[in-house]
Amino acid sequence: MRLVRGISGIAAAGLVLLALVVIGAALIGERRGFPGPGAASVTWHIAVAVTAVVAQVYSDRVRGAASLGAAAVVLGSGTVLLWTQWWG
Repeated sequence: MRLVRGISGIAAAGLVLLALVVIGAALIGERRGFPGPGAASVTWHIAVAVTAVVAQVYSDRVRGAASLGAAAVVLGSGTVLLWTQWWG
């Protein structure tokens, strides 16, 4: 279980960093007058990053199936974000 929580923790941190990059790109695009990621994409990245962090904190605090379920939420939400916002 420790390995799964570790992987989901890395994924949660990556989602936070990705959200910060998308926010930065939107701000720079706005200031320099070129198209950025857009409000919908920024909103999705922030929402998924917050969801991942909350689920990861929960996963780290509980044990057993609940911990595995919360780690699955982190990985699943990250997968959905990447699929819909980056690959789709």
